[in-house]
Amino acid sequence: MNKPSLTAISPVDGRYAGKCEALRPIFSEYGLIRYRTLTEVRWFEHLLAEPGIKELSEIAPAAQRALDALATQFSVDDARQVKDIEATTNHDVKAVEYLVKSRLEAAHAHRAASEFAHFACTSEDINNIAYAMMLREARGEVLIPAMDRLIARIGDDASTHALTPMLSRTHGQAASPTTLGKELANVAHRLMRQRSQFASVECLAKMNGAVGNYNAHFAAYPDLDWPDISARFIRTLGLTPNPFTTQIEPHDWIAEYVDALRRFNTILIDFCRDVWGYVSLGYFRQRLVAGEVGSSTMPHKVNPIDFENAEGNLGIANALLSHFGAKLPVSRWQRDLTDSTVLRNLGVALGHTLIAYESCMKGLAKLEVDEAKLEADLDASWEVLAEAVQTVMRRYGIENPYEKLKEITRGQAVTRDLIHTFIASLDIPGEAKERLLALSPGKYTGNAASQARKLRE
Repeated sequence: MNKPSLTAISPVDGRYAGKCEALRPIFSEYGLIRYRTLTEVRWFEHLLAEPGIKELSEIAPAAQRALDALATQFSVDDARQVKDIEATTNHDVKAVEYLVKSRLEAAHAHRAASEFAHFACTSEDINNIAYAMMLREARGEVLIPAMDRLIARIGDDASTHALTPMLSRTHGQAASPTTLGKELANVAHRLMRQRSQFASVECLAKMNGAVGNYNAHFAAYPDLDWPDISARFIRTLGLTPNPFTTQIEPHDWIAEYVDALRRFNTILIDFCRDVWGYVSLGYFRQRLVAGEVGSSTMPHKVNPIDFENAEGNLGIANALLSHFGAKLPVSRWQRDLTDSTVLRNLGVALGHTLIAYESCMKGLAKLEVDEAKLEADLDASWEVLAEAVQTVMRRYGIENPYEKLKEITRGQAVTRDLIHTFIASLDIPGEAKERLLALSPGKYTGNAASQARKLRE
């Protein structure tokens, strides 16, 4: 670990920095400045293409090339230059505007043209678009691929173990058997549904001035259709125009985004806890990794640390995501600044989320199913067949079937012989009796196997 990582305050940029590498170009200070610059440049170019703005009709091709290069080849040195300007302006967005102006002037754009940098914009016009592009890129390039890898891995394991019988536990007690594959399919299906909802959240943006009314735009060019100009610009960036805003885009869509992500994470917390429990029961073994230490004092231990790490990071992520969803849509009157510092922490929440996904994947790669342990638990739980027996008894009109099974199964050891003796005494058709006698806990799994396989249909 290098010195900057050792001295980082947050583990996202310290201990777990490597796991967050894909988010760094998006949510770092450099990333925010890059997206702000991209927005400023593309807005200038959009105005340049607008026939009604004749003052921009003649601009040197070199200036246009310089701007495009700034947008597409933005570097850390460019970001440093913005920070140097900000040291004087004490305003982060104004510093970006001045960078754009300086590049125009360096490429010999006439002074009047350079004044169209940040034309009719409030800082929030730049910021809301920048954050929208950041969240869209993080979702498409980082989070959804990570989600898909997780879902695919769990789905693969569901198919592999579709037929592997396993004792269920409701309220922590032995219950009707299932298969390991079906329980994994449940999780994969839940995750797929939330992944779909997360992917479908529209990323909204606005470019309409100080309070959302195009006041300055119409003051300068009263005959132009500014709402149309704005909407077309936002669509060129792959975003959806929000026509009704105050100074800020109200962030309702960000609340939808983080809430959908939080629901995915909550399902994964549930999964991590269940896997942790199955490791504890011995249903899963963990492959040994040479050199790893499970406990500083108990040499025999192999702890389920990857699932614990995932659960912990998902908890932190969800705490932040919950705050974002509750806070960001709330702003006093036409604007207050409480969202600014909150938005800067979006990357922190997504960082903890990504750390958790990778930890979960790492943990899954270590798991081995102990089928002998699963079989032993099933063979020690013949009482779970009481449900099947009393349901067949109901079909054939035997009175008080539940009460009769309760009498022989509750609070005492239930063996194969006890169940078979009871079945043999029943006054039911021979075929039904044979079907019950052929049952064992490992065969009493309903359509669990077909449900597990159905996930991939």
